[in-house]
Amino acid sequence: MATFFGEVLSVYSRAVEEDDEELIEEENEEDQEIRRELEEKREVHLHWSTEVSESLKSGSKLPCSEFVLAVGHNAARFLSVYVLTSTKWDKVGHASVWNEMSQAATGQTGVESACVFYRQKDNPSVLICQVTCHIAEDQLFQWTEKVFDCLQHRELNVTVLSDSSVTEYKTADYLHCRSAPFLCSLHTAAFSGQSVCQSLEQPNIVTGLPAAVLNHCEVHQIAAVLYQCYSDVIGPDSVTMETYKPALTKLAKSIQLDPSPSKDVFRKFVRTNNIESNIYI
Repeated sequence: MATFFGEVLSVYSRAVEEDDEELIEEENEEDQEIRRELEEKREVHLHWSTEVSESLKSGSKLPCSEFVLAVGHNAARFLSVYVLTSTKWDKVGHASVWNEMSQAATGQTGVESACVFYRQKDNPSVLICQVTCHIAEDQLFQWTEKVFDCLQHRELNVTVLSDSSVTEYKTADYLHCRSAPFLCSLHTAAFSGQSVCQSLEQPNIVTGLPAAVLNHCEVHQIAAVLYQCYSDVIGPDSVTMETYKPALTKLAKSIQLDPSPSKDVFRKFVRTNNIESNIYI
């Protein structure tokens, strides 16, 4: 259409505009529904034993003086070999976490057995959690919030054991870098104990669940220390597991380590994982 000044204007049909708007609204509704379904699927769910569930429902949080979190295969297997082999521990719950990486690793939609909580029989205020599944970035905050919301914060001490590849370790002097595996530590301002190894030097950083837990403890003024093990081995092995032993020496009154685990116990947790991690299979 031409105006009096010779300017040509494009003319649109209202019918076309209304149809386009309806289509956009339908697409937005579909996208929102897909997003809601995905968020529900990626939600972290905690499943506690009957006793613990009843206690939480009554409004009482779990009394916890020591909480040990092991993230990664070597850290988790260290607890399996040196701590959990005794009959002094009860499985009291697990967390189900779904994401693309966990599904690809397990071929299942749930990985409940890869995030398990144990409580000491003689001292129920001592809690252990093993995490060997992948927890995505958008799930870290809710995992941390939900777990710590179940625990009493008063007089709570947190110890985090974490796996890391030695290739991620940065130092100014690589020629004199310590031989792997070795431990480095980070702690919150509320931690008043003494670390069993040197602090993690800059510019090294901590990521994933260990970082989320340490950050949560710092914000809520909870005493927490992280021990990160840098190893040159991909899968669990006895040497890397043993590196974690000094990290629990300060907890000797609460957690007793098996000084000499049997070879059968090591085979149970090392051989199987080595076979699964073989790149030629």
